[in-house]
Amino acid sequence: MSAVSDRLPTFPWDKLEPYKKTAAAHPDGIVDLSVGTPVDPVPELIQKALIDAADSPGYPTVWGTPALRDAITGWVERRLGAREVTHRHVLPIVGSKELVAWLPTQLGLGPGDKVAYPRLAYPTYEVGARLARAEYEVYDDPTELDPRGLKLLWLNSPSNPTGKVLSKQELARTVAWAREHGVLIFSDECYLELGWEAEPVSVLHPDVNGGSYEGIVAVHSLSKRSNLAGYRAAFLVGDPAVLGPLLEIRKHGGMMTSAPTQAAVIAALGDDEHVRIQRDRYAARRTALRGALEAHGFRIEHSEASLYLWAARDESCWTTVSHLADLGILVAPGDFYGEAGGRHVRVAFTATDERVREAVRRLA
Repeated sequence: MSAVSDRLPTFPWDKLEPYKKTAAAHPDGIVDLSVGTPVDPVPELIQKALIDAADSPGYPTVWGTPALRDAITGWVERRLGAREVTHRHVLPIVGSKELVAWLPTQLGLGPGDKVAYPRLAYPTYEVGARLARAEYEVYDDPTELDPRGLKLLWLNSPSNPTGKVLSKQELARTVAWAREHGVLIFSDECYLELGWEAEPVSVLHPDVNGGSYEGIVAVHSLSKRSNLAGYRAAFLVGDPAVLGPLLEIRKHGGMMTSAPTQAAVIAALGDDEHVRIQRDRYAARRTALRGALEAHGFRIEHSEASLYLWAARDESCWTTVSHLADLGILVAPGDFYGEAGGRHVRVAFTATDERVREAVRRLA
């Protein structure tokens, strides 16, 4: 166990347990807004595709079926404005967190190599670097990093936790800088279809990458946009020179998306209506929670996209967590995402309509 604790940080969510117990003791029950886990039903057409593929006795392939690769290439061209995407540009993965945690290892990074990610960020970027025993560094502006030894640059737009969206110009400047210095970009775009006050743009867009996928890979997930967190369904799109070797490594590791899940992804990517319906649900919950938090004395920063409100009331994030737990509301402390989040909390709007209404009532 000591070897594990030396390599990895303390699992952050364990620190929230006492506050969860306080919130759960509320006479009307807990309103858990701490984790962005979907609570709404999986759309019926996706469930049907999964069930129809249930009789799948053979091993699936790591690269997925041709139909799955067709669905991915079609979606990125239709939805993201990408051009001339072939099967060589895509790779299914077993959920995006698995990829984030193991990517530096699969890329062959190690001591002396450096991974960089945003100052406020999903903690698994650091975990991935640590698992590979690589160095890691945070940034405010990636183009101000020292490129020496930098092998992997994580972008995250829309951001988890802040909901901040990088503009097309910011993305293009970063891609140009990374190419100039031979730095590989992986862009975590898992919340891209959840823009509220901004329109998120992918690094796959030709206005960002100049029509070339050299040195860039985008990460996409169906967990939030299609309520498929339980299916572990995600994929990569980008530079074939990066994805080809990753495919071979993942074949050796047996990292296969199940055949029924592959069928479900095909159905999900082929239908835009269920995404619109889910967006409407989230938009209503977001509006209700934002108004209630602001009336309660909170300031909302960024939050123009994603499934979270980045909220502060000029005190330690743990003081805020404790205050809300006394109301039976559980939120995530901002320092889970880096020291710079020490005076903010992340409020997810993935609870049911009934629980969101209850949170609004308590905040009033």
